[in-house]
Amino acid sequence: MKAAKPSLDDALARVNKGAPKRLQITHEGTFPFGGGAVERLTLGNGLRVLVMVDASAPVVSYNTWFRVGSRHEREGKTGIAHLFEHLMFNETKHLPAGRFDQLLERAGAETNAATWNDWTYYYENVPRDQLPLVVRLEAERMHNLVLREKPVASEKEVVANERRYRVEDDVEGTISEQLWAHAFRVHPYHHPTIGWMDDILNFTPEDCRAFYRTWYAPNNATLVLVGDVDYARLLPLLVKHYGDLKPAEIPAVALPAEPEQTEERVVNLTHPTPTDKVSVGYKCPGMAHADHPALTVLTEALTGGRSSRFYRDFVTEKEMAADVVGWTSTFHDPGLWEVSVTGREGVTAQRLLDALNAAIEGVRLRPISPDERDRAVARYELNFLRNLETVGGKAEQIGFFDTVLGDPGGGFVRLDEVRAVTPQRVADVASRYLLRNRRTLVLVRSDLGAGPA
Repeated sequence: MKAAKPSLDDALARVNKGAPKRLQITHEGTFPFGGGAVERLTLGNGLRVLVMVDASAPVVSYNTWFRVGSRHEREGKTGIAHLFEHLMFNETKHLPAGRFDQLLERAGAETNAATWNDWTYYYENVPRDQLPLVVRLEAERMHNLVLREKPVASEKEVVANERRYRVEDDVEGTISEQLWAHAFRVHPYHHPTIGWMDDILNFTPEDCRAFYRTWYAPNNATLVLVGDVDYARLLPLLVKHYGDLKPAEIPAVALPAEPEQTEERVVNLTHPTPTDKVSVGYKCPGMAHADHPALTVLTEALTGGRSSRFYRDFVTEKEMAADVVGWTSTFHDPGLWEVSVTGREGVTAQRLLDALNAAIEGVRLRPISPDERDRAVARYELNFLRNLETVGGKAEQIGFFDTVLGDPGGGFVRLDEVRAVTPQRVADVASRYLLRNRRTLVLVRSDLGAGPA
């Protein structure tokens, strides 16, 4: 960590010397990240840059995180943030359609993108000597994307087909969409990131251009670089390709507060699935809330793997379920604490629900033990550390925690918070959040003719 700092200081002094203020780079601070450090830089146009030097291999992961996701969309225009995940690989002012991918493929790059409620990000993992190419290409599509009628129509159809495959023809996709749509009535977490089908089909090129002008600006973006980075080469590249990009006026997002849920909501579905299923979502706080780490440990203790309490109860002992999964939403705003149970053949949704109700009530009567807590924390720690095995994994963790929590090293802060959770703390959050009047249920009954158990 100490060896990298002089290199950064020297590079900043050289790139800023004699440059107008709008083209200067400011060092905003150093953030610990495990055994290393993340340096935060800011260009004159508001573009934020997070760099972690890791010279263990001659590669660099280059992420571009935009602080826009499906929660920034308005009704009637849902899915446009996700649509851009596709549009951004098309034609730009200086590159014909397909050229972006061709250049990166030739460079030996791995590239992709992802969109969710709070963010959209794009990444390339490349040999270090290809970094100049990546900087040029990413700056080009941040500023010069071309949005013509034909490519927009083509990508709309791709997304529509993706929705048919992942949601309308997929029982898990349908369950998730219906759970969130009924749990949230006002907040935009109500609508799916992929968007409603009518909205997808009705987007116009002008809709896309307006979204692009609003959100795809340097002052709404953060670059995250992890790998064998040389500051003396990187900083002039950033100034050359991003320095003259104009910032946008980013609109203030005043999202409506979700009214308090005071009664249970139940959604009944039939679906051509071999077995019945049940999914339940309890309202839970956003990631920054002090209760979130304990709820995360509760999720791991109850549903994290074959040794978890609910898996042993439903799958191993009662043999009434094929699988049990759980999740505590990792969003900026309050979300859901979820559990889903997939029944064995012939086990009805009502029977699954009765057993799930008893199991959740059992958490109140029999709080998780110190041993369950220890296994849950160990599982969380293992999963987190596995995500840091590559430069790409490190870049994703830095970008995610910076975007959602405002802290590039927030992953390790969260790990310490999880390690500090006690069984009593888990019992406390279970008693306060796992309330029937704060939950939404989705019951899926198979319409393939299986008889009841």
